[in-house]
Amino acid sequence: MLEGLDDLRAQLDEIDQDILKALVERDRVVVEVASRKSQKGDGKVRDPVREEAQLTRLTGQGQLDGLDGFYVGRIFRELLDHSVRLQQEYLARLHDATRADLSELVVSYQGIDGAYSHLAAMRHFGPRGGSTVFRGYPSFRAMMEAVRDGHAHYGVLPIENTTAGSINDAYDLLAQMDLSIVGEEVQKVEHCLVAIEQVPLSKLRRVFSHPQALAQCSNFLSSLTDCHVEAFTDTAMAVQRVGREQDITQAAIASEDAARRYGLTVIKREIANQKENYTRMVVVAARPEKVDLRIAAKTSLVLALKHEQGALMTCLGALAQRGLNLTKLESRPRLHTPWEYLFYLDFEGNSDDPAVHDALQELRTQTSFLRVLGSYPSRRGIEAKGLPPKVETSAAVSNSAIPAPATPKVRPSLRAFRADDTVIALGRAVLGGPAPVFLVSVGEHERREAMLDSARALALAGVTALRVENPSALFGGTLAPFAEESLIGLEEITKLTGLALALEVSDPAQIDRLARRADLLIIPALQMHNDVLLREAGRLDRPVLIERSSMASIDEWLAAADRVLERGNHRVALCERGIRTFEQATTSTLDLSAVPVLRERSHLPVLVDPSRATGRARWALPLAEGALTAGAQGLSLTVKLGQSPGEGALELADLSKLIARTSGGR
Repeated sequence: MLEGLDDLRAQLDEIDQDILKALVERDRVVVEVASRKSQKGDGKVRDPVREEAQLTRLTGQGQLDGLDGFYVGRIFRELLDHSVRLQQEYLARLHDATRADLSELVVSYQGIDGAYSHLAAMRHFGPRGGSTVFRGYPSFRAMMEAVRDGHAHYGVLPIENTTAGSINDAYDLLAQMDLSIVGEEVQKVEHCLVAIEQVPLSKLRRVFSHPQALAQCSNFLSSLTDCHVEAFTDTAMAVQRVGREQDITQAAIASEDAARRYGLTVIKREIANQKENYTRMVVVAARPEKVDLRIAAKTSLVLALKHEQGALMTCLGALAQRGLNLTKLESRPRLHTPWEYLFYLDFEGNSDDPAVHDALQELRTQTSFLRVLGSYPSRRGIEAKGLPPKVETSAAVSNSAIPAPATPKVRPSLRAFRADDTVIALGRAVLGGPAPVFLVSVGEHERREAMLDSARALALAGVTALRVENPSALFGGTLAPFAEESLIGLEEITKLTGLALALEVSDPAQIDRLARRADLLIIPALQMHNDVLLREAGRLDRPVLIERSSMASIDEWLAAADRVLERGNHRVALCERGIRTFEQATTSTLDLSAVPVLRERSHLPVLVDPSRATGRARWALPLAEGALTAGAQGLSLTVKLGQSPGEGALELADLSKLIARTSGGR
């Protein structure tokens, strides 16, 4: 008697239940394997030779049993990849117990359910188990801000595609946002043409999708006649729109999963320019996460080079000499600095590997800005090539989870860290070069035109930069402090006169807005110990001048500079403006002895501000010359221009004579 359809379906249900039970048991054994490896401390997470042997054996056995070899291989490759993820998660929890304490994990991504970023997020965080909430945001920036502000634990950011190349907006955000890369995912992209029903291609008049998806399917789209292509926020949202409008002449490019989620029909598959289409995505978090040395890892950097011949080659050599394989090199325009570039580097290696540690130490001495975006488990190449990656990143990587002792840490402000003097481009001048630079403050101005006249006078005198404490005060105080109109006005004035613009910053919340306009950010003496402000200044790719607190020792002053340097900003200078002593004749006591001490101990440029220290113009001038004789590489002065410039302000004529006497260098 033939079995009925319901009976056959019941059998399939039973088989599926047995498969699920087997998968649960397999996961249990995989976790136990990870536990044994962690106890022994000598096992790699991935064994390429064993995996390939297993795949060959299982594929051959499947073919003997009448199964398609590709089908069997695809299933077991997915199982092996899942096993690696489980073991990586187990080892990660050994380094960070808080991962297991999260009752509910929130993961942000750009788009809505069904977007490729959403699919990658589900795949990446699946092995963690527990409750995970996936939350879509309208833009990359909003998604990353959710992580930064604590509304999400992680974010998934696409950064490059094998067809369309790098996603520039994503790279720019990685440099701007204070987040760490803690993982990556390689998402297979299988673009489909989706409509409300099966319709001939000739009837389509509009096709919606994300700009990247449109670029990846440009060949197919060019074959459509009388059809308008329109960029949309997200692939899944494009599908949602087509479904909402119920217009048979509209279609979207998205994944089959998105079509299924929103009840639409796939009318054509595989429409991308190339069949092997993958998008690499990085997982970002508010803080870095340790990666066990048994896990194949990758490290990402963003850096700016010193203006020297062969600078890029020198940096790449620091990796090559230590056997670290470079996997990505990308350049992007340096914000607010025309014709200069930031470089993004990915290489195989773990920041806890001594070889990587030494390479990073060398790179810090060769760059003006360097930030380690993160070390994280590598996925690239696993899905795209179907092959496991190398585990070792250099000869220095051992099988042990305990890193080898690293080279003793040298404070980055000291000359032992960098033998050559740090040189900082400041407008048309160079801070730390043979000739001194001059930062000048002026009094309030009622009108912009009057301020422009003063700036022109300063430029003619040879001043390097206009120093501003409160932009609104310069124009009569009619605008709110740090109003954008004031900043724009100051920026225009300095560009017209060739002066650099130096802005004081006391509030960490204002630092990004000021950095967009300033050539130099000044951390005033009262904020020298503001750890949050120092860390934010270190995150930025913008020169920073740190004034010495009147109560700070030289070592404490250098420690403040270390806080900025350690965050990656290597363009830091120091300004002496007086310390507190028993003397009451002057506002404070100008410590000129600090200049030669700093020039010997540190590679950072040193400036002196005698105007604020003395409070008297007649004393400021000789001390200015004394500071330059002692080795100062610049002066910060106040000049009698505008209203109420202060008692320590110099006459413009005296300033001009001082600059003329010292402009030939020391």
